[in-house]
Amino acid sequence: MRARQRGITLMGLIMGSFVLVFVALLVMRLLPSYIEYFTVKKAVVSIANETRGRGSSVSEVRRAFENRQAIDDFKAVNASDLEITKQGNEFLIVAGYRKEIPLVANIGIYIDFVASSN
Repeated sequence: MRARQRGITLMGLIMGSFVLVFVALLVMRLLPSYIEYFTVKKAVVSIANETRGRGSSVSEVRRAFENRQAIDDFKAVNASDLEITKQGNEFLIVAGYRKEIPLVANIGIYIDFVASSN
């Protein structure tokens, strides 16, 4: 007796390839934005920790952020976009921004990022 053949059909292969290509496209488009967000987050937390207890001013925090921005080379947020509040001896630094990522033709994704020092 002949055993029934098992395997993937051509249509299944095409659909699986389509899904795989779509997921790869999403990852390739979104990954740089998330890497930039984590760089901004690291800068904000680092600056908040550096200025803790030193009696720094808001302008010194902005200047430190500009220096970090020049070193780490991110352009999503400027020092003027930061929301800086002082709570006791510590600064609370919040950087919020929206990133528009085009995918295909007129289809895109909006992502709202908020990096906070706490």
